[in-house]
Amino acid sequence: MRKIGLIGGMSFEASAIYYRLINEAVRQRLGGLHSAEVLLHSVDFQPIVELQQASDWARAGERLADVARGLARAGADCLLICANTMHLVADAVAAAVDLPLIHIIDETAARLKAAGRQRPLLIATRYTMEHGFYGERMQRHGIELMVPDAQGRTVTHDIIFDELCAGKVVDASREALLALIAQATSQGADSVILGCTELCLILDPARLPVPGFDSTAIHAEAAVEFALGAREGGTQAR
Repeated sequence: MRKIGLIGGMSFEASAIYYRLINEAVRQRLGGLHSAEVLLHSVDFQPIVELQQASDWARAGERLADVARGLARAGADCLLICANTMHLVADAVAAAVDLPLIHIIDETAARLKAAGRQRPLLIATRYTMEHGFYGERMQRHGIELMVPDAQGRTVTHDIIFDELCAGKVVDASREALLALIAQATSQGADSVILGCTELCLILDPARLPVPGFDSTAIHAEAAVEFALGAREGGTQAR
C-alpha cells in the first residue's frame, strides 16, 4: 500500500474528516482491520489565516512547500493539500517535491464531467470564490462556475471561518446556504460544489435541490485509489 501524505490543519476539523474517510474506504475495500498508510502534517492554522488575510500567498506557498518536503522525506508516495483555498498555492507545493500531488479541483471536475454537469455553483471561502484559480482550473475541463453574489460570498465565508472551522454547525446558517443554492438553481446552476473542506459538516450533498459534489469526499477517494494502486499517478498541479 502506498503512503498518503496529507498537508492538513487548515482547519483540523477538515483534516479529521479526511482521516476518517480515507481509513473507512480502505477498510471497506480490503476488509478486516485494514487501515491506510497515512502521514499527516497538521499545521497551525492561525498563521496561515493571517497570511491569507494579508494576501501573502507567496509566504503561504513557501510554508506548505516546506511541509511537503518533510512529508517526502518521511516516505510519502503522494501529497494532498487538505483545503480547497490553499490549492491557490498548489503549484508551489508541487514544484517543491518529486511526488504526485492529487489536485482537488481536477478530481472534482472529473466527477462533474462524468455526471454531465457543466454549470455548477461553487460555495467556498471568499478566497476560493474570488481569486480566479478555481474557475480557471475548471475551465480547462470545460466547466463554467457560478458563484454567489457579493452578499452571498460574505455570508458563506463567515459561516466557514466563524462557525465550521471552529466545529460549530448552526441550523440558521444551513438555511442561509440552502437559500443561496436555491437562488443559483433558479438562475441556471445544474449542480453544487461544496468547495470548502468543512462544508460537508453542514450540508449533505445528497439532499440538495440539484446534484451536490463534496470536494472533500472526492479528494479522499482519489487518495485511496492511488494508495491501493487503482491509479498510477496523482494529478499534477501544473
